[in-house]
Amino acid sequence: MADLLKSTTNPFGGIVVLPEGLPLDPNRFRLELADSVAAWKADGILAVWMEVPISLSQLIPVAVEAGFIFHHSAYDYLMMIHRIVPDAYLPPYATHYIGAGGVVLNEARELLVVREKYGFRGRPPALKLPGGALLQGEDLVDALEREILEETGIRTEFESLVCFRHQHQYRYGKSDIYFVCRLNPLSSEIVMQAEEIAECRWLPVEDFLAADDIGTFNKSIVQAALDSPGISPTRMGGFMNRQPGEFFMPKTPGQG
Repeated sequence: MADLLKSTTNPFGGIVVLPEGLPLDPNRFRLELADSVAAWKADGILAVWMEVPISLSQLIPVAVEAGFIFHHSAYDYLMMIHRIVPDAYLPPYATHYIGAGGVVLNEARELLVVREKYGFRGRPPALKLPGGALLQGEDLVDALEREILEETGIRTEFESLVCFRHQHQYRYGKSDIYFVCRLNPLSSEIVMQAEEIAECRWLPVEDFLAADDIGTFNKSIVQAALDSPGISPTRMGGFMNRQPGEFFMPKTPGQG
């Protein structure tokens, strides 16, 4: 009998194979995997999770032969899964992108707007709010202040979350959540990010709302920011025994 693959358990009645214990040789891996799955089945294990580093990609065809399928991948690994019990529950991988746009109004009621170099789905680029996608592990507040600074050179202070949009069939067929937030400008001189942005300026907000070449969605979210105080961020601990997370609560009277 071959040695069993090194592993641990997870909360879903499953086994997690430790990547550092995977052998280099595919033939040895084939024997150890077969014996391991048989042992886990006898122990009542429901499913197996196996992270295969890209440096061991020669093991992937062997795992497929043994009934493993792809769950998700990153730059340096592929996560494979195998249901020992056919109807075992396996939580899916992430299905959404998260993005944010900032409504930045100065004291003259001028709105900070940008025009990207390239349009979306064949449409010509129009004036829009600065913003972009959150980086992995980045809070919404930090992401939006960073994106606005990168695109426009304007330093901002986050004020509140106003509204959000949820749509499907976005990039790579995934869904998308786009948050719209209010921010206060802390500077006024624009330094445009020329690599991605074709135009950046302060525009009277009334002109933005009246422009014929700006879509209904972009006008609606700016109007929502004008009409609503939104909800403000706070830090709150005790969530699933993890580090304090970013929560958004209704603004109290007199706040903001």
